[in-house]
Amino acid sequence: MEKLCLDCGETLRGRSDKKFCDDQCRSNYNNQLKAGQLNHIRPVNTILRKNHSVLSKICTGEKIRIKKEDLLKNGFNPDYHTHMLHAQNGNTYFFCYDFGFLSLSNDEMLLVKRKEK
Repeated sequence: MEKLCLDCGETLRGRSDKKFCDDQCRSNYNNQLKAGQLNHIRPVNTILRKNHSVLSKICTGEKIRIKKEDLLKNGFNPDYHTHMLHAQNGNTYFFCYDFGFLSLSNDEMLLVKRKEK
């Protein structure tokens, strides 16, 4: 019985459990499998990377106040974050990896950088 490469369909030679002609066929096959699974994740990761980039450029110290409008002009999307932190004072900080933001009452945002442990 002749076995064929799962990617290109060429006849396989060598080991009986071989599935691919070479590394290129194996990589191509696996990349095609993953491409469909990742299509809905990729745009979210792009937004998270952009948010992190904006926050890291603006928040160069431990914390800073900024007008929400200025943050949005830089391409920041506050609807996307990685996690939340509920502070003891009742405030909820939204984090994008190591940078957090808190909406203040007067259309300002407080940006914070999480201290490394």
